[in-house]
Amino acid sequence: MNAVLAVRQYVSKMIEDSGPGMKVLLMDRETTGAVSVVYTQSEILQREVYLFERLDSPNREPMKHLKAICFLRPTKENVELLVQELRRPKYSVYFIYFSNVISKSDVKALAEADEQEVVAEVQEFYGDYIAVNPHVFSLNLLGCCRGHSWDPAQLTRTTQGLTALLLSLKKCPMIRYQLSSEPAKRLAECVKQVITKEYELFDFRRTEVPPLLLILDRSDDAITPLLNQWTYQAMVHELLGINNNRIDLSRVPGISKDLREVVLSAENDEFYANNMYLNFAEIGTNIKNLMEDFQRRKPKEQQKLESIADMKAFVENYPQFKKMSGTVSKHVTVVGELSRLVAERNLLEVSEVEQELACQSDHSSALQSVRRLLQSPRLSELDAARLVMLYALRYERHGSSGLPALLEELRGRGGTDRYRKLVSAVVEYGGKRVRGSDLFSPKDAVAITKQFLKGLKGIENVYTQHQPLLQETLDQLIKGKLKDSQYPYLGPNTLRDRPQDIIVFLIGGATYEEALAVFNLNRSNPGVRIVLGGTTIHNTRSFLEEVTAAGFRGRSTESSQVPRSSSRR
Repeated sequence: MNAVLAVRQYVSKMIEDSGPGMKVLLMDRETTGAVSVVYTQSEILQREVYLFERLDSPNREPMKHLKAICFLRPTKENVELLVQELRRPKYSVYFIYFSNVISKSDVKALAEADEQEVVAEVQEFYGDYIAVNPHVFSLNLLGCCRGHSWDPAQLTRTTQGLTALLLSLKKCPMIRYQLSSEPAKRLAECVKQVITKEYELFDFRRTEVPPLLLILDRSDDAITPLLNQWTYQAMVHELLGINNNRIDLSRVPGISKDLREVVLSAENDEFYANNMYLNFAEIGTNIKNLMEDFQRRKPKEQQKLESIADMKAFVENYPQFKKMSGTVSKHVTVVGELSRLVAERNLLEVSEVEQELACQSDHSSALQSVRRLLQSPRLSELDAARLVMLYALRYERHGSSGLPALLEELRGRGGTDRYRKLVSAVVEYGGKRVRGSDLFSPKDAVAITKQFLKGLKGIENVYTQHQPLLQETLDQLIKGKLKDSQYPYLGPNTLRDRPQDIIVFLIGGATYEEALAVFNLNRSNPGVRIVLGGTTIHNTRSFLEEVTAAGFRGRSTESSQVPRSSSRR
């Protein structure tokens, strides 16, 4: 089960089927993203695809010497644009591929428009999602629910994306869903309806143990997307933001022109593939080792590389090194910026308190730690708010809650009222009344010895104690211990054996911390293959946008008490 490979194979097949000759790839906004994460432009150029165009681009010139490969979502808008295109074709021949099921009436409309008989092929290739990693996919949808109910348009799009994923992986699964979540049940029913309606498409070779689709709700674990991260991929997304494998570095002080936007793709970047799940300390060491290997070839100009700054200076002073290893210069820049942000925002100290809030249960110590950090002028507005949010979720019903005082301290720090309101909004979204699971199950006190931190050395496990709820849920599922009473099957049939092929989907968005958990579960459970999907992949900022879009705007902190969350509908 490899999402990246599935979409790559679709793109390869499109290009092959169009035969030899110069081609244009005609896409829409979403399919452009789907293709860009699995194929580089240079790779496609080698396959005689010399032009990339958007179907909705108004100023495309006629180029009759080109064949057109159209890869489009089967939307009403795209069908209308294609009809117009075929009435006045700009290219010699059209190979049309829809990323999902297309209705017969739409095919008929295209056939009627094709008076010049330029259409060679119309097919369905189910690449209707963003293949982030081989085991991770996203639909890039933000704000999928209104309150705790689906936005109808987003439900339709999510159903399409999820069924496309199943079709591309050739899986017809049994479905389980989180009982406490109305959106999870609704999505499960919609996916089942599509499988029933399109039964011929889902008629795959039966396996001994049927695949399983597990549908969960982000609101069951609002802690994970609020935490700072210390593994490479997750950290980059948290601090810089990853959008379809692209990182915007334009705001980095003194950034060179060619590094303003960089691509991090495990498919085409060996260093990233080997380091994406390693912690920050190890990455710094690995870059240093890589550069020292190169330096050994130039003994006269040996330099010591003690810090990120030394590494950056080294790269800038060696144009030939830069040429040989653009990858390294890219990663030195990214890690350098991460390092700068960690220092500037005091994230080691912030993260330690976050982990204490998420994993420990000493209320007075946690409250003291949060209050101490709120006094720090180095603490950003976002980090201050996230600490209070984590406290509010963790000690929501504590008898001696310090939340009113913390909200008052947030006010005292100045800044906008937005984050203060979001504290109560986050509790409305994912508080105790909403959750179906025990997010803060009692854990044995683990003695963690924290080593002194200096430079790149030692992001110790004090910063990575937290494990997402998803890890526990999947662990129970793999062992056959996930309770039917909390995660029922849709329909009368149940699995007799432990599942082997598992697709888990998070309504409201997944995170890279959860992607890491799935990666580790796949590695430690031979014979089990898990693919993780979400309506989007969150960092803290996008998660707070999700909460806001759902309509949980919270109250002004004039009233010192956080409101009780609304009950599920």
